[in-house]
Amino acid sequence: MPRAFPKKPPAPTNATPLAYTEKTATVQAYLPEIIKGIGASMSHFFSNTRDMFRGTRPDPVTERLADGITTISYPEQKRPYPERFRGLHRLTTRDDANLDGVWSTASPRCVACLCCSTACPAQCIFIEAGEYPEGDKRRGYERYPVKFVIDELRCIFCGFCVEACPCDAIRMDTGHHAVPYDSRDQFLYSKDLLLQMAARDGSHESSNPRHEPGDPTHPGLSREHATH
Repeated sequence: MPRAFPKKPPAPTNATPLAYTEKTATVQAYLPEIIKGIGASMSHFFSNTRDMFRGTRPDPVTERLADGITTISYPEQKRPYPERFRGLHRLTTRDDANLDGVWSTASPRCVACLCCSTACPAQCIFIEAGEYPEGDKRRGYERYPVKFVIDELRCIFCGFCVEACPCDAIRMDTGHHAVPYDSRDQFLYSKDLLLQMAARDGSHESSNPRHEPGDPTHPGLSREHATH
């Protein structure tokens, strides 16, 4: 009676037989092979050192398959990131720094609306909102961040905070990735540090115009003068 599932023939093997090497005294000593390995390492060392001094070292990004060193010596060398790379966060500033020419005295564009912290799926943004003092034209119209902290360890760099911000106050166009630290506290980026971060072109402001209260282009809406 024939079998319902006949046994398949064995598959051909791809193994290549190798000739047996006699274990002579030279092979068992390993000394000649060690000398050959050290010689090859020293040859590469002097060749790469010569290329470094001459400035003929191949570029590790565009010439990865060239002879010589093909590794990136970070941080002296950095791989170029694409334009849409989501790097570390930064807070943009208003153009009130043009009064004295010092960007560090500019106020942040953030109005503490909590849109970015609400949209963040990792909940890594903490904002403490505050009111402007009496007599300020922005009092009753908007608030400002007393504290603005981002936990870069919890951030998943999704970019939702940038999309949710209505004032273009937060961006991820610094072109820098998170650097290694030895403590968790160093990954908590405060408002002062986020304001110091600049874009790739070195600017701290935003290219999007912002209509401030009192400007001719401002719509004139406030808590006291609203259309509804």
